[in-house]
Amino acid sequence: MRAAALLPAAGSLLLSALAAPGQTVPGTPVTSEARGTAVAAARAAEAGIAFGRCPGAEDLPAALRCGTVSVPLDYAHPDGEQITLTVSRMRATHEDPRGGGRGVPGQGALVHRTGGPGTGSLYVPLTGLMPQWRRIAAAYDLIGYAPRGVAPSAPLSCQDPKSFFEGPRPAPAHPSDAFKKERAAEAEAYARGCHERAGDALRHYRSLDDARDLDVVRAALGERKLTFMGTSYGAYLGALYAELFPSHVRRMVFDSPADPAPEQVGYRNGLDRAEAFEDRWRDLREWIAGHDDVYGLGGTPGQVQRSYDRASARLARRPAGGTVGPAQLHGAFLRAVYDDVYWPYRAEALSAYLKGDPQPLVDQAGTYPEEEAAEAENADAARTAVECNDAPWPTEFRVWDRDHTRLARRAPFAAWDDVWAHLPCAFWPAPRQRPLDVRTGPGELPPTLVLAAERDAVAPYDGALELHRRLSGSVLVTERGAGTHGVGGGPDACVDGHLEAYLLEGRLPARDASCPGRPEPAPRRTATAPAA
Repeated sequence: MRAAALLPAAGSLLLSALAAPGQTVPGTPVTSEARGTAVAAARAAEAGIAFGRCPGAEDLPAALRCGTVSVPLDYAHPDGEQITLTVSRMRATHEDPRGGGRGVPGQGALVHRTGGPGTGSLYVPLTGLMPQWRRIAAAYDLIGYAPRGVAPSAPLSCQDPKSFFEGPRPAPAHPSDAFKKERAAEAEAYARGCHERAGDALRHYRSLDDARDLDVVRAALGERKLTFMGTSYGAYLGALYAELFPSHVRRMVFDSPADPAPEQVGYRNGLDRAEAFEDRWRDLREWIAGHDDVYGLGGTPGQVQRSYDRASARLARRPAGGTVGPAQLHGAFLRAVYDDVYWPYRAEALSAYLKGDPQPLVDQAGTYPEEEAAEAENADAARTAVECNDAPWPTEFRVWDRDHTRLARRAPFAAWDDVWAHLPCAFWPAPRQRPLDVRTGPGELPPTLVLAAERDAVAPYDGALELHRRLSGSVLVTERGAGTHGVGGGPDACVDGHLEAYLLEGRLPARDASCPGRPEPAPRRTATAPAA
C-alpha cells in the first residue's frame, strides 16, 4: 500500500508523527528515514496485529500468542521491499497477586527486549509466569518480538549451518602468529559469506533500523506511547529509541546498559569488556577457592587457575567426549561470568573432570545438537551484522593485534575471545555508520530508570553511569557487589521493588539508590567420581 492510499485516520497519524518533536532537531530538515518510519507506523496502526498460534506452539503455553508486523527493509524507501517481524504477547492477567478478588487495571503493553544483538525476545513474555513478575504481568500485556535478522523475522545467514559448530580447538591466552593468521582468514571468509548470502540488504541490519522497527511495533499494538524495558543490548536499543522518539516514550527501563558514547560503541567497549571479564573471572576463582572443601580445585584463586589450566592442557591432548577441547571449556566458563547461578555447575564439572568423570563437562560445554545449528548460526550472523554495521572498526589486523596483545598481559582470560567474535568487522563489506550521540536535555524525555550491577563484566558499570549522565531525569539503581548481567525481575527484592514502583506507579527514588546485592550461590557437591 502506498502512502497516498492511506485511510484518513492513518493519514492523520502520519502527519502527527512527522510533526512529533524528537524525530528531528527543530529547524533541521526531516530525514527520509523519519518520514519512512512515520509512513510505516501509520500503516501498522491501521493494520494492527492479528495474534494466533506461535511458531513451535506445541511446546508453549496457550496464553502466549504471536502475530506479524510488516516494516520496510529500508526506511528511506517505505514503499520498497518489506520484511515481516514476529511479535508475541501474553495478555495482562488483571489478577491481584495479594488476593482479595479485586481486579488490577490494565496499563497497556510493556515491550521487553533482552540481550543480543542476535537474540530475540519472542518468548520473554513467559517471564510473566514467574512469581517476581506477577504484579507487572497483572497490569501489562507483556510483549516480545524477534528483531530483523533473527528467525523467524527475515533471518540472516553467513555460512552453512552444518559447518557452524567447530570441533575441539585450542584457546590460547597468548596466540601465536600462525594462529592469528588462521583466525583472520576465517573472519574474512565469514564477512564475505555474510555479503554473499544477504547482498545489499546486509546494510539494513543495524540498531537504528531496529529502533525504528520498535516504533512501528508500538503503533501496531495501538499504543500512543511506548512502555519499554531493555536488558543488555536491549538497553542500548532503548537509548537509541529515546533519542529518536522522545515524545513517544511513556516509561523506559534500561537494565545493564553498555556505554552508549559514540566513541565507545563497538571496538572500545570490547576492550573495556575484556578487562571487566578478568575481574569477574577472579571473583569466580575466589568463590571456587572458598569452597575447596567441596570441589578440591585449590584454596586460592591462583591454585584454581592452575586446576583450570591443567584441565585445558589435558583436553588439548584428548577432547572430552570427542567434542570438548580447550575452546569449549573456555566458552563454558566465559558464559558463567554472565550469571553466578552457573558457578556451582561449572565448578562441579571441572572438579569431576579432573577426578576422571568427563560427563558433567561434556553436558555443559559440548556442542549443540545438529538440529540446533541453524538457530545458532542465525543468531551469530545477526549479531555480527548489527555490531559491524553499527560503528567504525579498525580495518587493519595489526591494530587489533597491537591492542589485544597489550591487553592480554593484564587481562588474558577474555582479551582474544573478543577479537575472534568481532574480527569479521575488520573485513566488513557493508558501509559502517557513525553511532548516534544519545543525549536528552531536561524535559525532553519522561523520567526513566537505569538498573546496573556494580561488577557486571558484560556491560561494565561505567556504561550505566554514562547512560545515566546522558539521559536527563533518569535515576540509577545499583546492585552493589553483584556481577550478574541483567538485574531486573531477578532474585533481588530491592531492585524488583524499584522496578515495580516505576512500571506500576511511575514512581522513582528521589535520588540514585543502591541495593545490597544478592547472596552468592551455594556450592553443589559432586557425586563420587572414579579416580583420574
